[in-house]
Amino acid sequence: MDERAVMEADFWIERWQKNQIGFHLDQVNGFLRRHWPALGLKAGDRVLVPLCGKSLDLLWLSQQGHEVVGVELSEKALRDFVAENALQAKVCDFHGLCAYHAENMTLLCADLFHMTQAHTEGVKGVYDRAALIALPPSMRQDYAHLMRELLPAGCVYLLVTMEYDQALLDGPPFSVTESEVKQLFAKAADFKLLEAEAFQRRGVDVIEKTWLIRF
Repeated sequence: MDERAVMEADFWIERWQKNQIGFHLDQVNGFLRRHWPALGLKAGDRVLVPLCGKSLDLLWLSQQGHEVVGVELSEKALRDFVAENALQAKVCDFHGLCAYHAENMTLLCADLFHMTQAHTEGVKGVYDRAALIALPPSMRQDYAHLMRELLPAGCVYLLVTMEYDQALLDGPPFSVTESEVKQLFAKAADFKLLEAEAFQRRGVDVIEKTWLIRF
């Protein structure tokens, strides 16, 4: 896969338009269920979900009592999420970005890199299952820098990554090694590996890892 193509917004918008969304899960992510309590967040705490798509994880986080802020480039993904879950949502302006607002949820239809601290004010936690691994290597440092700039001090971050031989399988999702995670978040106050699970994707051995990072 050409990295330049992945960096283009049209790549992801086309994937959604053609319903080429093999990355979408039709159930709540197991890593999220098992490890979210480790973040120590309370009901009412604000949570950011970058590149959220139409993930059911958004609903699960909302059901835990969190105020969820999702960010997604594809408006179709957000429209589908609202329709498929019968949400009462209205379109509004959220600090200069278009958003769908429903109970306990603000879903931004925007490029992640267009966000400012106004959009993440009060965020206490981040759930990233689909953002870092969706980005080619040339964009990951910018993404990690953006998160450090946007997130308030003390924020906790649940990150899911995949590791596999990139020469055997195209991304996205891309392989992000343990050493790269440690390099990208070297300025974090603390991080630890919570779980590693092996499986096969198109005949290639993959290890999916879950990280807890504290800023």
